[in-house]
Amino acid sequence: MQKGSVNKAILVGHLGADPESRFTPSGVAVSTFNMATNESWKNSEGNYEDRTEWHRIVLYGKAAETANEYMKKGQMAYIEGRIRTRSWEDKDGVTRYTTEILADRFTMLGRKSDSSETPPAKNGDDDDLPF
Repeated sequence: MQKGSVNKAILVGHLGADPESRFTPSGVAVSTFNMATNESWKNSEGNYEDRTEWHRIVLYGKAAETANEYMKKGQMAYIEGRIRTRSWEDKDGVTRYTTEILADRFTMLGRKSDSSETPPAKNGDDDDLPF
């Protein structure tokens, strides 16, 4: 890593849709979804203005599997990762670009969903905890 260089993104927002899941050719789970973050400010006339920014989130491995199983549209989440821009050629030969957040970790926030499902317990025995 180059000294003095940091690529870190931290977002807290709401999912715009349920995560979409797929697998790489080598069998690694990939989950993608859009997340909305909002900002609000007072303009020069004293009126509040709002802006919504949309972010494309990508998760891999066990985190992708967990997100796909438990995260739902509208749910608030904390995302931590790095920013990546990639390009590809579409069917007409036009170069397209997208910027995404490669999430290293996430935490589901807010109220529990109405679903009767609960996230799996952590591995290990909690009987030896000091509290």
